Amino acid sequence: MEFNITPESKKTIRFIVLAGLAMLIVGVVMGYNDAHFVTRILTNGLINGFFFFALGLGALFFLALNYATESGWYASVKRVIEAVAGFLPYGMALLGFALLIITILDGAHIYIWMDSEVVKHDEIIQGKSAYLNVWFFWIRTLIYFTTYFLFLRGFKKRSIEEDLRGGTDLHFKNYKRGAMFLVFFAVFSSTSAWDWLMSIDVHWFSTLYGWYTFAGMWCSSMVVLVITTMYLKKLGYLPKVNDSHIHDLGKWTFATSFLWSYLWFSQFMLIWYANIGEEVTYFVMRIENFKVLYFAMFIINFAFPMLILMSRDAKRNFGILTFVGLIILAGHWLDVYIMVSAGSLGSNATIGFIEIGMALMVLGGFIFVVLRNLTKAPLTPVNHPFLDESIHHEI
Repeated sequence: MEFNITPESKKTIRFIVLAGLAMLIVGVVMGYNDAHFVTRILTNGLINGFFFFALGLGALFFLALNYATESGWYASVKRVIEAVAGFLPYGMALLGFALLIITILDGAHIYIWMDSEVVKHDEIIQGKSAYLNVWFFWIRTLIYFTTYFLFLRGFKKRSIEEDLRGGTDLHFKNYKRGAMFLVFFAVFSSTSAWDWLMSIDVHWFSTLYGWYTFAGMWCSSMVVLVITTMYLKKLGYLPKVNDSHIHDLGKWTFATSFLWSYLWFSQFMLIWYANIGEEVTYFVMRIENFKVLYFAMFIINFAFPMLILMSRDAKRNFGILTFVGLIILAGHWLDVYIMVSAGSLGSNATIGFIEIGMALMVLGGFIFVVLRNLTKAPLTPVNHPFLDESIHHEI
């Protein structure tokens, strides 16, 4: 069955984008004379560039994971996963543009290790300069982007070919490529988090940071997959998707929420309990500057899934999953916001028209790209070798 974007969806997307643009303009007019205006704009560009890039990357990871493990249940929702992963090139463009402008402005008070004047007087940064320097930073960034893009293109190309040719040859190619992707991703998911996010707080580091960032990315992507699948079901698409598929997507959302919560607590409690000055300053800065918001973000991302998605029925209920999913998605955006802005703006960080407006604009673009991706191929991969197993999936 071919998917078409409904007029109502187009109107909703336009409303989101225009509302975001209006709020952004108001925020710019109100804050133009602020001494931290440029840093604030670039901080939000980095936040939204990374967050929405991560949604696409998380979907690509999940696709590769299912290929590598030869999962059968997911075949009926594979095109949804591919559509969300298909935002990745646009996410790369957004994130790459934000990083480029920040680099041109010598770090723009976000990456202070890019400012040669700061580095001259900072022995800690000098000690990390073999890794944290502009040229090596961009070499790594381009390697990440190129690797992800090539794997995404390969998966999508073979998926379409499989519809036409059938057989198992392409499936086994995807199986091998999926396993290969996971090897690259195991390294890149951590090192890219160090490069783009952790290096903002250049004097601080955590060995759990990459895993923590990855868990938030994966959970956010699962939420998008659940909501997109239920949206298509509501419109009458995906007839082969049953309550068990929705249940499985809900379980993945539940599980990744707990993974993120475990890593948040592990990173926080071990550092806080040790109470070593150069380590605990990372959390002191965030607790002092964001007060209630910092712990509220954790409660949102942990308590909501635990209390509401614990039962079997809740993970099969479209309304409950959508409600909880939107709350979790907002909570993880707040997580990225705090990770970035606390280090770049400190006590000057705030959530106002600029922050909400820019997020809404990118959100509208993200929704449009995902829906457009869904129109480019049949929603059911007709010759997938595990399609029959997926159709009869029951739990």
